[in-house]
Amino acid sequence: MHKTNACRILDQHKVKYSLKEYPVDESDLSAITVAEKVGAAPGQVFKTLVMRGDKTGVLVACIPGPTEVDLKKAALASGNKKCLMVPLKELLDLTGYIRGGVSPVGMKKRYPFYLDQTALGFQEIFISAGIRGMQLIVSPADLLKITGGKTFDLIENL
Repeated sequence: MHKTNACRILDQHKVKYSLKEYPVDESDLSAITVAEKVGAAPGQVFKTLVMRGDKTGVLVACIPGPTEVDLKKAALASGNKKCLMVPLKELLDLTGYIRGGVSPVGMKKRYPFYLDQTALGFQEIFISAGIRGMQLIVSPADLLKITGGKTFDLIENL
């Protein structure tokens, strides 16, 4: 296992974490599949989403793998009237990461970060380490501290 930029940032701030590698299937990058491969509950593996608000610009959110983001809730959390997902073709330029390997830690620029409140129900959550095939296991409190993030209800009620 090699250290990613996200790992180096956590090391620099003396944040405790662990890493879990898994085999990548390019045809299925879903967080649910990642959860199966790393032996975690699907709701404990958080996917990182990049959005753009109509007032604040780019923002980042992490939500549980099996859920969908509620764009109205994301807008409310971030002080926008509406939010839309950033087009995939812009992801690398904005974040420095590719789809399936987007970490909320270590992006090219520090964007406002929102963590779904369900994360607080876990001692540790899984997030991308910044490359496909590797997950960071970190406490929600440490993730919020390192990103300057806030918790909010971000998921669709089905």
